[in-house]
Amino acid sequence: MIYDIFNGDADGIIALLQLRFETPLDSQLITGVKRNIKLVKNVKVNKGDSLTILDISMEKNSEEVNQALQAGAKVFYADHHRTGDIPEHKNFAAHIDLDANTCTSLIIDKLLAGKYHAWAITAAYGDNLIAKADELAKQAGYSLTQAEQLKELGVLINYNGYGASVADLHFHPAELFKILLAYRSPFDVISDQHSAFYKLRKVYQQDMDNALSISANHQSEFLSVYELPDEAWSRRISGVYGNLLANKTPNSSHVVLTKNKEGSYLVSLRAPLNNKQGAGDLCSKFNTGGGRAAAAGINVLAHASLKEFIELVDCYYRR
Repeated sequence: MIYDIFNGDADGIIALLQLRFETPLDSQLITGVKRNIKLVKNVKVNKGDSLTILDISMEKNSEEVNQALQAGAKVFYADHHRTGDIPEHKNFAAHIDLDANTCTSLIIDKLLAGKYHAWAITAAYGDNLIAKADELAKQAGYSLTQAEQLKELGVLINYNGYGASVADLHFHPAELFKILLAYRSPFDVISDQHSAFYKLRKVYQQDMDNALSISANHQSEFLSVYELPDEAWSRRISGVYGNLLANKTPNSSHVVLTKNKEGSYLVSLRAPLNNKQGAGDLCSKFNTGGGRAAAAGINVLAHASLKEFIELVDCYYRR
């Protein structure tokens, strides 16, 4: 059995798109909402199986990856998140880059010698690597209009991945991957007036308008905190809203809180764009937390721990 296991955000989807454009395979797709990163546990591995794992932390899946290797499977792993111990095994191929200015799709882009470069740039925009994506778009000879098109598509694909469950999403990430697989170029998606791009554009704007109507409930020189209500639109917009805030105020960190039904919080943390470090480490101090240097989150933060978290973040970026 062939398994493609990937994050349900823009980076995970587009990393797999590039690989499957290059090598079409009839695979079992294993994915979910962006924050569902412990995905390898959903696979029952047998000897001879092949696993392609993209854009999910090896640290969070290490036990299952080692079990898969012991069972006789081959594993291809590409990612830019915290790794923990990297297995040494003849059937394990790791392509890891923890640089804060890269993403999994750019790692795959290098492996494929830029064959689907426009898609990789789209993913970089979606992963909020705006300066890097702008640089790559300029080097590729794209106009400012074309770069903005890639940016909007990347943001919309990324937006679709956020939610507490797939019920919050407009497209299941596996479905969106299959839809996009029909388009060899991201510009083809945009030129098709009936594509997913136009549905996502409409609903994204509605959700963003809701978020923009809410004022910060904590603000300092180094941190702004916004609290969104327990609504599906809040869960969908939280991550891309955090990215928007980060781009508006690049010297400050930003936290977007979304209330969970049981009274806890779903947390999105963005490090200052001009100081892209620490977010993953800060969130990892709390159960269900993790991420990378520039962007991270906590799935369930108890209300009683909120003050501690805010003080921790504010103090860290004051240094």
